[in-house]
Parts: sequence; structure tokens; C-alpha cells
Amino acid sequence: MTQTRETQTRARTVFLLAHTGRPAAIRSAELVVQGLLRSGIGVRVLEAEAVDLPLPPEVGTVKEATPQCLDGCELLVVLGGDGTLLRGAEFARASGVPMLGVNLGRVGFLAEAERDDLDKVVDRVVTKAYEVEERMTIDVVVHSNGDVVHRDWALNEAAVQKMSAELMLEVVLEIDGRPVTGFGCDGIVCATPTGSTAYAFSAGGPVVWPEVEALLMVPISAHALFAKPLVTSPDSVLAVEVQHHTSHGVLWCDGRRTVELPPGARVEVRRGGVPVRLARLHHASFTDRLVAKFALPVSGWRGAPQ
Repeated sequence: MTQTRETQTRARTVFLLAHTGRPAAIRSAELVVQGLLRSGIGVRVLEAEAVDLPLPPEVGTVKEATPQCLDGCELLVVLGGDGTLLRGAEFARASGVPMLGVNLGRVGFLAEAERDDLDKVVDRVVTKAYEVEERMTIDVVVHSNGDVVHRDWALNEAAVQKMSAELMLEVVLEIDGRPVTGFGCDGIVCATPTGSTAYAFSAGGPVVWPEVEALLMVPISAHALFAKPLVTSPDSVLAVEVQHHTSHGVLWCDGRRTVELPPGARVEVRRGGVPVRLARLHHASFTDRLVAKFALPVSGWRGAPQ
């Protein structure tokens, strides 16, 4: 890690992660950095991103993107769309540092603020006027020929999908050691409540409030009479078995990490042992967030009688 003497003497440090491929993110990063430095808070960034950002010399840089690069940081501020926020979640989970997301993309359910809120974000960080909540994750284990061949995790979802566009994936679903149903499909999404507004939502799954502890299993384009989304206990173990006679599949975790699934592979999903910590600026209900993010029509609502 390379840091200037001025950065080393600052009592508080924030790590900044940005999608530097977006002009809006570069400008937003510049504004956040300037605001934090003026308030005496140190800023640290990845060396690979620093070359694309107009940063003053007192900003610290780290060469390798490891959990240790957040050592000593009180907060991880992430500027970008959903992909960048999920990248930030990887850092947050591995380090235990809370993540504060600023949405520069389209929906951004993981984000706590929008681009127009940058001044407020800086002020809340400076005054420590934020709360930290834990979001449930899932742990994922892949078995093949009786052996564990892959381990992963996800904040939103683990998706078992077909690899060939022209072929269906034949699967059998299992919950808590008992078979539920089997069919041909494009895939299966196993999601957390946080992920219920992501891929699972696109596949027709229910929206689950984040404070609800549960696991979701949502079929994608299933060729079956019974192919409804399932919501289970957070202590359940979900399993998707890829049939021996079907084509290869693929496992995607949060749309970022992938591994091939040969015929006969078994994917097990259970509640994660390590949550992701999110910094919250607002006390608005999830209902209001849902309406705002999806621009839902609520005109004509009068509320309960007074």
C-alpha cells in the first residue's frame, strides 16, 4: 500500500470504489473525494482506478484488490450501477467494512443514495449520521461425482442456467433433503430477500422485504404445470440437481462469478455464514423505495381514515 504522510496522519479513512468507465462516476468520485478531504477524512482507492481519476496527491492508493486493502477504513463508498455495487459487496463481505452505495445506474436497489445526493452523502459520512444493517447472503456448494468441486457465495442470487440456447436444462429441485419436482427449463434462481428485486424478480418471483429472513427458488421458463416460485425457511437447504441425460449447465453467483455444471452436478444453497453490511442514510420504508425504484403508479391513494 502506498500512502502519503498526510493520509497516514488522518484519524478516519474511507475507501472509494468507482466505475471509472463512466464519466459520471469520475466526476462524482472527484466531488466525494474533495468533500471528504476538506473535512479531514482520508481517502483510499485502488491504484488501477486512481490513474483514471483526477485525485489530489494526498489520496492513498493500494495496488492489489484484496480484503486487506480496506484495513483501517470505516466505510466503503461505491459509485456506480448494480454491477459495481455487487463488486463492492465482495469487498464489504470479505473485509466486514460497511458499504455505502451511490447509484449511477438505472435501478440500484443496493444503493442508498442517488447522484444528486453527493453533498448529503459526504455530510452523513463526516458526521457519522448513518446506520449499519446486515443483509443475509447465501453459501453455494457444487458437487460432481460425489466430490465438492466448487464453493461460492452470493448476496443476490445463485442461478443455475442452461449453457446452450437451443437446449433445455433438465433439473430436479430439492428442499431439505426431499425432492419437490423436476422439469426442463432455462434455469433456476436461488435468491435472498435482497436478491428478490434482481434476477428473481425478472423471472417472476415475489418481492420479499429485506427484513424478512427467507430463501427463494424461482424457475426460469420452466416447461411444467407446477413451476411456481417457492419461499422457504432461512434454515432450509435448497438443491438443484442437473440430470445425467441433459446438457451442461452453468452456475452464476450474483452475475459475476461462474462455473460450469456437468450433467449430474448438484448445487446446494443455504444461508450464508457471513452477511454483507450496508450503511443506511435514510429511514424510509422499503415500500417507498420499491415505489420509487420501479416508478409504480400510486396516484389516487388516500391512506387510512383519520
